[in-house]
Amino acid sequence: MYLYKETHVENDSYQKPEEKYKITIKKNNKTIKSIKTKRISYIIEEVAYWRKANQIHNWFLENLDGFQDNGNKVYVYFSDLQKLLDTVDTVLEHSKLVKGKIKNGESLKNKKWIPNMEDGKYIKDSKKAIELLPTQEGFFFGSTDYDQYYYEDLIYTQKMLTAELKEDDDATYYYSANW
Repeated sequence: MYLYKETHVENDSYQKPEEKYKITIKKNNKTIKSIKTKRISYIIEEVAYWRKANQIHNWFLENLDGFQDNGNKVYVYFSDLQKLLDTVDTVLEHSKLVKGKIKNGESLKNKKWIPNMEDGKYIKDSKKAIELLPTQEGFFFGSTDYDQYYYEDLIYTQKMLTAELKEDDDATYYYSANW
């Protein structure tokens, strides 16, 4: 699961010299000459990478117009990112982690799948999480429990979005997920 940021850097003849981009690509401190920097139109950055954060994927699925769960990238408005951050903030404000047993995978015993339980933390009252950022079941989607791993995905998302939303640089954002 990825959030990409695309910035237009193509120089046009009408731009003043101070408005133009200068792009240099180096490897081992040596300029790479095989890449013609004058031909670069966009720079694409991987802003976020989630692994099995099905609650985040589900949020994109439910909140982005035209998003289909088919591996294609979909346009994300800056306001969508703010809405996701606000949702994450609210869930975190209402989520207290407490010590307990949490599930970490399953094992096959006597032809039955038995949960592997271990010491960890879970969200004491997950009502707000279930209401605003519910988990989603599916192939390769990971756990649907409201535990420390769910919480860590939210902390990661919060930090990333907080930093990204400070930027106001006319970039374009896209979300994509492959299974």
